[in-house]
Amino acid sequence: MPGYILAIDQGTTGSTSVLISPAGAVLGRANREFKQCFPRPGWVEHDLADIWQSVAASIAEALAAASVKGSDCLAIGITNQRETTVIWDRQSGEPVHRAIVWQDRRTAGRCRELQEAGLEELFRSRTGLVLDPYFSGTKIEWILDHVEGARARAEAGRLAFGTIDSWLVHALSGGAVHVTDVTNASRTLLFDIRRGSWDDDLLGHLRVPRALLPEVRSSSEVYARTKGLDVLPDGIPIAGIAGDQQAALFGQTCFESGEAKCTYGTGAFLLMNTGTEPVRSKHGLLTTIAWRLGDETIYALEGSSFVAGAAVQWLRDGLGIIRKASDIEALAAQVPSSGDVVFVPALAGLGAPHWDPDARGLIAGLTRYTTAAHLARATLEGIAFQIVDLVHAMEADAGRPLQRLRVDGGASMNGLLMQLQSDLLDAPIDRPAVVETTALGAGYLAGIATGILPDLNAVRSAHHIDQTFEPSMDPSTRAAHMERWRVAVRRARTKLGAS
Repeated sequence: MPGYILAIDQGTTGSTSVLISPAGAVLGRANREFKQCFPRPGWVEHDLADIWQSVAASIAEALAAASVKGSDCLAIGITNQRETTVIWDRQSGEPVHRAIVWQDRRTAGRCRELQEAGLEELFRSRTGLVLDPYFSGTKIEWILDHVEGARARAEAGRLAFGTIDSWLVHALSGGAVHVTDVTNASRTLLFDIRRGSWDDDLLGHLRVPRALLPEVRSSSEVYARTKGLDVLPDGIPIAGIAGDQQAALFGQTCFESGEAKCTYGTGAFLLMNTGTEPVRSKHGLLTTIAWRLGDETIYALEGSSFVAGAAVQWLRDGLGIIRKASDIEALAAQVPSSGDVVFVPALAGLGAPHWDPDARGLIAGLTRYTTAAHLARATLEGIAFQIVDLVHAMEADAGRPLQRLRVDGGASMNGLLMQLQSDLLDAPIDRPAVVETTALGAGYLAGIATGILPDLNAVRSAHHIDQTFEPSMDPSTRAAHMERWRVAVRRARTKLGAS
């Protein structure tokens, strides 16, 4: 079939457009970064005009790189930074405030108030999430309380809330629809993931008017068509939406219960398909919606480590040990082991399954023998150890062992890291030919909705494994590594001044 699918991956620091053939080949790709706004410590915001300019520019550059026309676009899929919150005027389309980014911590005090009011279990049981400023709900409340007149306008139905996917569909369609998909709705603290609908009790506790909310749709259907754009012609179906980590799970073709993927970026995100029933975590993970196709909803367990590639960036920018991030593999390969050096990369606290914001980064086992190469190798091991902790938590929650792990993201191109991950997990690691599976997932969802891809088997056929890493570490060596890691994590979680 001639033509291509356009996948728009709107991320935290930039927007990427990828042109995908119906066979799954990447025809063209372009990325545009945009400005990050930090008005106060702990606050992170984005200007919607900057985001739109980056999206439009990346589309134009991807078209030029592939030497194709916008009129050859068969469908559009959208994947996005999750939880980032936008409220705009329904008539003018203008935002009432900058987007408040998922990283923003301004509502931490409000989350503590809700916890102290005994509401943690209510939110957790209905949304699968913890009460944390990471999610959208308290961000919405903050905007309504701090922008003059916003609450009254919202209650009158004059304002619209959305995560970035909602706002992009609005912008691409000339304001034709106000929608989101279930994966993004499930990250708001307002959505009952079992019933599949906005929850009036949660809306009441966060004082969010129902009139503000988008219609929640499946992850693969025609939501609207392009209209009034300079970069694309009118009439292209916008047909796939999923939050970035769920899109990566779909792009990795993790369609069966128990299949899992890990995306290695600034942080690392591990998701496991748990099938048609949500699994309540008892080991510090989140329960989330993976996707909905037709009337069937698929759920996932999710765990995240806050610092993965960011640890490599710290070696580069903070310590000056490497000149560019890709140098770490060659440096770490200069030594056969880390020399008993352990690095716990808790540079922003520890995420799942520990959830310890007060933990601090720790390097243990230093001697006069230690070199930069040992520290580089310990850094890669530290990234991999965190994923082992997440996998073990998921295995306990899901009641089954992980058979193999599929990987993607920029850091997955580090072959030494992937081999270490396989060794420490004692499981095979599959790396695909295209590691930008977030964009592929959005494209595949759009392809299914428009019939370009007839079914999940066609998606599987379009997905290709480039390399498999097999475990080769002796069990006793693995056990010794894991014990050193557990001891180091306990030390990283010990508060300064404590005995």
